[in-house]
Formats: sequence, structure tokens, C-alpha cells
Amino acid sequence: MDLLTNRLLSPRRRREAEVFAEIRLTPLPLLPKEKDQQFMRLYPETAASQLEFDKVKALLKEHAKTEYAKHKAEQLRIHTRKDYIELELQQSNEYKLILQQGQYFPNDFTLNISRDIKLLSIPGAMLSGEQWMPVRKLAENIHTIFRWFDTERRLAFPALSKVIAGTYYEKVIIELIDEILDESGNVKDNASEDLQKIRMSLFRKRNELRRVFEKVISKLAKAGYSADIDESFSNGRRVVAVFSEHKRQVKGILHGESDSRKTAFIEPEETIDLNNAVFSLEHDEIKEVQRILRELTARLSVYATLLKQYLDTTGEYDFINAKAKLAIDMNGQFPALTDKAHIHLIDAYHPLLYIYNKSSGKKTIPVTLTLDEKNRILVISGPNAGGKTVTMKTIGLNQLMLQSGLLVPVHPDSQMGIFKHLFIHIGDTQNLEFELSTYSSHLLHMKYFIETANGKTLFFIDELGSGSDPNLGGAFAEVIMEELSRRHSYGIVTTHYLNLKVMANHTQGIINGAMQFDEVNLQPMYKLVVGKPGSSYTFAIAERIGLPQHLIAKARKLVDEDHFKLDRLLNSTEQDLQQLNKEKKELQRLVKENEKLKKEMQTVLDKERHTQQIELLKNQNRISEERLVYLKDMERKLKQIVLDWKKSENKNEVVKNLQTLLFRSKEEIVVNKLAKKVDLTYKELNEHIVVGSLVKLKKNYQVGEVKEIRGKRAIVQIGVLPMNVNIADLISVVKVPDEKKEN
Repeated sequence: MDLLTNRLLSPRRRREAEVFAEIRLTPLPLLPKEKDQQFMRLYPETAASQLEFDKVKALLKEHAKTEYAKHKAEQLRIHTRKDYIELELQQSNEYKLILQQGQYFPNDFTLNISRDIKLLSIPGAMLSGEQWMPVRKLAENIHTIFRWFDTERRLAFPALSKVIAGTYYEKVIIELIDEILDESGNVKDNASEDLQKIRMSLFRKRNELRRVFEKVISKLAKAGYSADIDESFSNGRRVVAVFSEHKRQVKGILHGESDSRKTAFIEPEETIDLNNAVFSLEHDEIKEVQRILRELTARLSVYATLLKQYLDTTGEYDFINAKAKLAIDMNGQFPALTDKAHIHLIDAYHPLLYIYNKSSGKKTIPVTLTLDEKNRILVISGPNAGGKTVTMKTIGLNQLMLQSGLLVPVHPDSQMGIFKHLFIHIGDTQNLEFELSTYSSHLLHMKYFIETANGKTLFFIDELGSGSDPNLGGAFAEVIMEELSRRHSYGIVTTHYLNLKVMANHTQGIINGAMQFDEVNLQPMYKLVVGKPGSSYTFAIAERIGLPQHLIAKARKLVDEDHFKLDRLLNSTEQDLQQLNKEKKELQRLVKENEKLKKEMQTVLDKERHTQQIELLKNQNRISEERLVYLKDMERKLKQIVLDWKKSENKNEVVKNLQTLLFRSKEEIVVNKLAKKVDLTYKELNEHIVVGSLVKLKKNYQVGEVKEIRGKRAIVQIGVLPMNVNIADLISVVKVPDEKKEN
């Protein structure tokens, strides 16, 4: 920069020029090798907070109960190793299933005893009885967890069982504690022979002291020397309370007086030796108890490392429990995980927005998006306050949560990859420290992006190219986006620049997207549509809010005609697309309804067909049963005829019976067939029989006309022959019309 140019620039611009010169000369720090990188690299340092990841961690911490889990929630790391991420997600998902199914997982230990366990490992240290009780409870809780994971549950929850895979349950810990301490944490009398002797002696001395002391009190009370409270304790020794004016009449050691100096506390001389003996025994008891506890501490110190594992295990399960509860709050799911840069989200929700809207009864609009090797960069356009930034944050926050082992609010069929870098540039980033303008700071960020991005990078840029002249800023934005695409990085860019929308349509690896807008009601719809650019609705919004028409017309004249036509075309295209989507949804609804009716009809038909088959089988079974009965009866009769043939001398009579049996059955079959035919052709009438009546013979079902009546008999014309038949054997009928017979 020459001296004249430097003088003409303002101090701020001069500082910017110097910074740009430094940028050109100063190389950026190199990223670690991909294979050595264990955690996601974020840029800038505030990237996680810009995506509100800190709020997610705060919600996670609220569900944690142990200090271990709370600390882990605060220090939640974003990993890049697939095996680690997958295990964390699987553990959270399994614990979520346990909670949703109402099962009980025995992780009840929440105390923080890390200091006690650390003290246990120090040589010569001693844990008190009260300190041992939580240790015992911890070991007991671990025992319950090991018992919970039987063979069946280890197969059902393999990821959760891996938490205890590196440890084991040691029953000696509880056994040693129970040998020494009771349920309240007090050392047992039989903890040692010396302690047992001391406590027995102490018990006897205290009883003797009590008896002697009661005699002294009774004696002083009769003398009128004792005060209202009778007795008390001073420095652990039993003393009697007497009125101060009588203190010289009581032999013993004066231990003090009350504040009012009306009462004196005296140790009677009768109890001095006993008090000394009790005091000495109590001191011996304390020393023996401390020796026993110190010995217990030494014996269990070898398990300090194991107990630390126990404490970490309970904390780890508490942390998994917190992740599962958070997943239930935000409807977190376990999507398919792939070890490559890939995004295929179906109905992805912004986690925090979902929780907020659920509590307030509002509906949250999900995002469906795919970024793969063919389409890596999405350019989102549309009106302001239409949801572009929220869409970006939805994708970014879900990615951070996934790689930190948290279940994410997406459809389970979604597929999410693993990224090693996440870069973000959202909002006004004016650098006041270096007096850089918004656009200068913007370019600094873009320089970092294009120099460090690669195929494992996920970036988010809000309003690319803003802060400068639209034409120049748009040109720089186009170059930056082309370079990011050349580096095979993945990302989302929001913009109002038409040249970027046009570029996205003809550049490989870049696609357009638009936030839908209801132009009629002037309301954003917060729904992303991929594949088409969106309009900014500048003039439409101006007209709807009532801006004067002459100002709108004047503004239109100032805009390039081609620019205005393109924006209007985008506006019209988007509205047509919304209408097509509505019609598509309606068509899909009708198709589903039709499929439902079709299934219901098929169910009815299947049911009717099944009913008919059952009826047919019933009839077939009934006919088979009748035939079986008939055949059995025929067999019995034929056997009888064979016997008669052997016994009877009159063979002709037997033959006659055989003929009657065989031929009568045939006649019955013929008569039955004829009866069915007549019943279909003629209908019986309950009428008096007269000459000319059409009648049916009851025995053989023949039909004829009555020609003459002779008393109780009638002459019936059947065919060409007249028959003389008893009227009682006739029934009046009428012929059924052919139409009814068909029905």
C-alpha cells in the first residue's frame, strides 16, 4: 500500500487493510490428521452455543442425579468415531425402551462418595461407621445390577450390559462390612474380644453408677437440697443439681453453676470412683472401635479401585438414564448411522423448539432433507422470518446431538453420517476488537472456510455475501460457494441473491431450496421445499402491509426488468407448487381412503365366503351323518335277514322281506326327489277341497285335479288316469308362478 492511499483511508479502513495484509501473509493453523482426530472440530469456538447446544446440555443435566452424570453432561463432547457414537446411541435407546415399557432398572445409588473412596486408598486412613454405610449400599446396588442382567436381559440389552463388562461383583466387601458394623453403622460388640469385654464391663459399671446415683438423689431430695432438674451431665460425668445455698452441705466436686447462679452442679463423692471407671472404659471403647475401623479400612483398601469402578458404573447408568429421559421429552429416535459424510433426514424437528411447542400446545413443522455426494450444498431462499435460519439450526443441532451420543427427534428411517468439522457463520459478526466491518469479518470467516474445508466438513452460512454491494457481494458469494463445492464439503447457505439461486440450478453438487410462504394471508409456512428457489416476496409483502402504491410502482421502475420478472416467476412458481402439493396430498388421502374401503370390502367378501363354506361343510356333514345312520341301519337289517335265512324254513318269506327292504328304500329316494320338485312348483293351501281343486297326494306327492267327490273320497285326475283317493290323503295346492320360482 502506497503512502498516498494510506493517508486517504479512514483509520478504520486503514486498520482493515492492514488486517487483510496480515491474513494474506499469516497461514492458518493446520487441522489434525483425520485418523488422529477423536472429537469434532468447531469453528468458531462459539459454534456450539450459536446452535444452542449448551441449552441441550443444560436440559440433560437437569435429568441427572449423580455428580458424575452432571459433570459428564456439562462436559459433553462431540465425537467422530462411529463405534463410540453407535454404542452411546444404542445405550440411550435401550434405556428409553426400559422407561417406556415401565420396567425397573435398579440404579438407585446417587450419593457422591468419591472422597471416601479416595480416602480408602490412602495407607493408614480410617473410614467411620457412617462412611462405610454408603460404601455398603454402593456394593449392594452393583450386586442388584449384576443380578438384573440375567442371560435373557443381556441378549435384550447388549449395549447397556457393556457398562459392567469391565468390572465384577465382589461379595467380600459386604461380608467384611457386615462382620464389623450393624445396620446403623455402629461397630458390633463381637467385632473383637477386647471390645466385647470392655462393653460388658462398661455395662456393669453404668448400672452400678445408676443405682448409687439414684440413692444420692433420693437422699438429697429428702434433705431438700436438690433442685428441680435433679441431675445433669458435665464433661461426660454424671452430676447432681442442688440449690446453691446448699452446695457446701453436699460432699463432692463442684463442676459449675447455672447462669442465674441459683443451681450448682456437683459430682457426689460416692460416684467419683465409678465415674472415673466409666470414663476410662469409654475411652478404651473409643480406642478399640477406632482400631477395628482402621483395620477394616486396611483390609478393604485393596478394593478401592473396584469401588471407584462401582461408583463410575452407577454414574454412567444415571447419565444414560438422563439421556433416555431427554429423548422421551423431545421424541428422540435412533436413526441409521453411517461412517461417512451424509445427511438423509425425514421429519427432523428442532429439539428445543419441539419441547417448547409441545408444552405450549403448538405444532412444530419438521424438515425433510437429503445431502449426499451428488447434492452436497443446499441454497435456501425465501422471505425474511420464513424459517431459513431455524432450518439451518435444526440440521446443525441434530448433528451435534447425534455425534455426542444423544437420540435426535427425527423419523427412525432417517440416515445420518459423521462429520469431523462443523463451521458456522450466522448473524452480525462485526469485530469491534479489530475495528472490522461486518463484511470484513464475514470475509475473514469465509477465508477460513475455504482454506480448511474438506469432504468431512459440515458448514452453515446465513446470508452469504451480505453486508456489501449486492452485485459485488453476490459475485464474491458465488465464488466462495463454488470453492466450497469444489472441496466436496457439505453445507447449507441462506441468501436473497438471485445469482446464487441461478448458480444452484446449473452447478453440480449445489441444489436450491425454498421456504414456503402463504402470499394470501401474508404468513410464513416454515416448510422447506427442496429443488426450487424461493422468492423474497418483497413487493407482495409491501402491498399486503399497505405501503402506498405509487411508492411500490416507483420501486419497481428502479429494479431491473429481468430481475423483477425472475422474482415474479419464482413467486408464481412457488404458489403453483404449493397448490400442486395440496392437490397431491388430497389425492393421496383419497387413494388411502379408497385402499381402506377396498380392504374393508375384501374383508366382508372373505367373511361371507367363509360363512358359505362353513354352511356347505355343515350340510355335507349332515348328509354324511344321515347316510351313515342309514347304512348302519341297513347293515343291521341285512344281518338280521341273513340270520332269518339260516333259521327259517320258509325261504320265500325271507326273500320277500329282503325285496321289501331294498326296493322300499329306492322308492323312498324317488319320493324324496319328487317331493323337492313338487314343493318348488306348487304351494300348499289351507283350503277346503272341492270339485276343480288342484290337490297333491300326501304319500307319493303326485298332483292332480278333483273331478268328483263321493262322500269321504274323491276322484282325482292324475295324468290320463283317474284315481279314487281318500280326501284325508289330499292337500289343496296352487301352482307357483315361474318368476317367484326363479327367485
